[in-house]
Order: sequence, then structure tokens, then C-alpha cells
Amino acid sequence: MRTDLLEYDLPESLVAQHPAPRRRDARLMTLSRATGEIGHRVFSELPFLLRRGDLLVVNDTKVLHGRLCAVRATGGAVEVFLLSPLPETGAAGEERWEALARPSKRLKEGEEFEIGGALRVRLTRRLEGGRWEVLLSGGSVPVAKALERAGEVPLPPYIRRGKGDPAAKEDAVRYQTVYARNPGSVAAPTAGLHFDEDLLGEIAAAGVGVARLTLSIGYGTFSPIRTEEVEAYEIHPERYRLPPETAAEINAARGRGGRLVAVGTTSVRTLETCAEKNGTVTPSGGTTRKFIFPGYRFRSVDALLTNFHLPRSSLLALVMAFAGVDAVRAAYREAVSREYRFYSYGDAMFIS
Repeated sequence: MRTDLLEYDLPESLVAQHPAPRRRDARLMTLSRATGEIGHRVFSELPFLLRRGDLLVVNDTKVLHGRLCAVRATGGAVEVFLLSPLPETGAAGEERWEALARPSKRLKEGEEFEIGGALRVRLTRRLEGGRWEVLLSGGSVPVAKALERAGEVPLPPYIRRGKGDPAAKEDAVRYQTVYARNPGSVAAPTAGLHFDEDLLGEIAAAGVGVARLTLSIGYGTFSPIRTEEVEAYEIHPERYRLPPETAAEINAARGRGGRLVAVGTTSVRTLETCAEKNGTVTPSGGTTRKFIFPGYRFRSVDALLTNFHLPRSSLLALVMAFAGVDAVRAAYREAVSREYRFYSYGDAMFIS
């Protein structure tokens, strides 16, 4: 598949800079895989699109406060942006991460910074492209807890915030799902941002279950596909866990004829990583490099709830694999013409 089929024209004004007033207030486009028919609703109407016996599968990863602002001994400002954890562990209470650091050329291996009185960061090894291996230490508290105290929410680069922007306080809440539980991501599973507790209650009352898995989202989720052919691209690895209780819920839902509704592309990748040929799943955990693009044969997922994604992204390739290249391109053209809001804080699609 040519990568330029993942391109589309998007006015900058449609890139959402703020979330909807309430999570459930986002717009919701519907797309039928069977007919290509497109419909227009609001997200709060999702319960009417689900069927009794369906199972929503959500990614309960929690976004780390992975943007770290420090001051060098010389007085210069430093920004460290965590990208992904490294398998090599440090001593107790320490974690090794790959990170971006600025101004990279001026920094030196071995430099240390203390941030917010809660976190120590050491630049242990210079990598390529402004990236560093860093060692994080929270002292007597876990690193994840220290990051909550010392770090800031790592918003995607297309959401712009000035210094001291009052919206930053809102971001700390809204750039996190209400069911976030397991820290480890540097980006949010954005399809889940539209759910509030009341809407989850309405879904349960409609006889629809909710099951959880975890995939830790790395910064590579924003990386464009730069190869001419989609198939030549190598996707970034991400850690995942599909627990036994979730696998049991999924297999029970399939057994009774319910649909498996994946909330977000990260849930899809995890489910398809764990799926057997007959559509059942096996509990497991580890690292996945599952790259889903047109031509892929889905084993487990029956319906998909997702946001509108960046051009030339692996996420858009997955959506096209699920609904068809032409159908998705047509849906995106209509979303632009009707001024849907795009990307992390934007509107959603329900594909069934």
C-alpha cells in the first residue's frame, strides 16, 4: 500500500486545542463497514449504538507526568521529555528511560538535576537525534509517584500551550481517562477520553460490559510513516498486559454472541496480539510490535471506537485496515467538510 494514501488535507483550525466542555459532548461520526454509510451523532448517544451483551474493551493505562523542567548548575533551563522505559533496571527506586533532552548539544553525560524536590534525573548516555538514556530516582517513593509531583502532562506537539497557560491545570485532568489505573504511557489513549463516570453507568445499565487491558503508549505513536510503502515501516514496540480476568470476559462475550468493541487503536493492537484464529484471546503480557495495515485479517475485534488520526500514521493505517481505505478516506473528507475536531482532544468515530 502506498503511504500517500494515508495523506489528507486538514485545515489547522480543525486541530482541537482544548477538549469539549464535557467529555461526553464530543461529536461522534458513525461508519458502517458493510455499506460505507456515514452518520452523525454526539458521543453521549453511544449507548444507543451498542447492543445488550456487547463488551467494551478499554486501555486503562495512565499517562505519566513525563515532561520535566529543570535548571542546570550554570543556571540554564533544561527540558527532559520521557519517551519510553528501557528494559535495563537501575537500583531499587530507580528506572531507566529513553528521553528527549533540550538543549541537547550543550548537555553532558553524567549531569544531574533535581526537580520539584521529588525527582532526580541523571543523563547517563547520549543517543542519536537529541535522545538520551536517563536514570530516574524518586528516593524513598516510586518513580511514578515522584513524576506526579515533579512533572507536567506531556501533551502532543500539535496542542500548543504558552508558559503559564491556565489550560495546563485542565490538561492534568482531561488528558487522562477516568478509568486510568496503570502508569506507564507518555500519551493518552484518546478514544477513552470521551467517557465520564455517568456515561459508563448508562452503558452498564444497557447490558454492555467493560473490560480492561493495558498498553503503555510510547512517543512513537506520533511518528509518521516515512517509507514509500506502508509495509516497509517498523512500528515502535510497546508493553502490554491482557490479564486473565479480561480474557475470560472477552471469551465469554464471544461465546454468547456479543460484539467485542475496542476502545482505541491501542486496545485493538493488544487484542489482536493475543487473539487465536477462532477469535478467542489468551491472557499474556510483554512487548508487542503488532503493525496492522490494510490487508490484515482481524481475528477478535468486531467494532472500533476511535478518534481522527494524524496523516501518515500507523493509527490511521489500522483504521483503514478495519474499515477499508476508500471508506475511511471518504469519512475523513466528510469530517473535514462538516468541521469535526481532530486528534487527541477532538471528536470520535464509531465503526461497526
